[in-house]
Amino acid sequence: MLGFLGGRRPFSRLTEKEVLALAISSEEDDARIYATYADRLRKDYPATAAMFEEMVEEEDGHRRALIAAFERRFGSTIPLIRREHVAGYYARRPVWLVENLGLERIREEAARMESDSRRFYEAAASRATDPATRRLLGDLAAKERGHMNRVTAAEATHLTPGARAGEDEQSRRQTILTWIQPGLAGLMDGSVSTLAPIFATAFATQDPWTTFLVGLAASVGAGISMGFTEAAHDDGVISGRGAPWKRGLASGVMTTVGGLGHALPYLIPHFWTATTVAFAVVFVELWAIAWIQNRFMETPFLRAVTQVVVGGALVLAAGILIGGG
Repeated sequence: MLGFLGGRRPFSRLTEKEVLALAISSEEDDARIYATYADRLRKDYPATAAMFEEMVEEEDGHRRALIAAFERRFGSTIPLIRREHVAGYYARRPVWLVENLGLERIREEAARMESDSRRFYEAAASRATDPATRRLLGDLAAKERGHMNRVTAAEATHLTPGARAGEDEQSRRQTILTWIQPGLAGLMDGSVSTLAPIFATAFATQDPWTTFLVGLAASVGAGISMGFTEAAHDDGVISGRGAPWKRGLASGVMTTVGGLGHALPYLIPHFWTATTVAFAVVFVELWAIAWIQNRFMETPFLRAVTQVVVGGALVLAAGILIGGG
């Protein structure tokens, strides 16, 4: 009859002994997750790591109290009941297995974990009909509410405004080094370096389809080359720029996107219409790159415009002159 549940037992059919055993295993799992977060963050984000270490101590305290309550009522043999054994019980997403998980994402996941636990126990208590079971679930819900308050206090203690600002800046810097900088380099290379071959082909042949094929080949080839070059020249260990595959992916994809931006208009069969649209795309691309340089790389806007817009215009002009000649 319960085959559709995959062998899991509905929460409504758990005994008080089993509910208490489930609470113990849940506290053990959460303590391990918080310990994993603390270990991962200790080097770069010590204040947040300290907060998670305090949360581990809280979870361990809850576990010890639950074990003591279990032994007083049911003896020393605790049955093995885990979340995945109970239908409808909240699950923990395995985000702690993801390397280089963002700082704010980790903080948000921890808050969600505590909120899930509290809501589950409150809902379970409201549905229970047996007074003892209702009291037990209510006690567990109260523990989770108290835990959330202590987590807030721990965050206030360890994550002072200065510490949080410093860690947020470190996280922002890591994002720039790992994703934005390689992606921007790729976008600049793809947008500028493909201008000459694409527009030289366009004005030499005045054939939109041929121009598109040349632009597609130039964009994809440049993307592959830039991606492998970025990934191979720095393993990120000493520079701290992050995993090579992430930087290579960002550089390769954005190089391809930069070239395809002004190649795709040549899918339009009318040459001058396609060329007009391509000119407009190039204008937007170059100014967007200048804005990104100014916004994220803190390059003075005038210098960014000179480097990108003027340089791109010269490459575009060279392609048109070569193709038109």
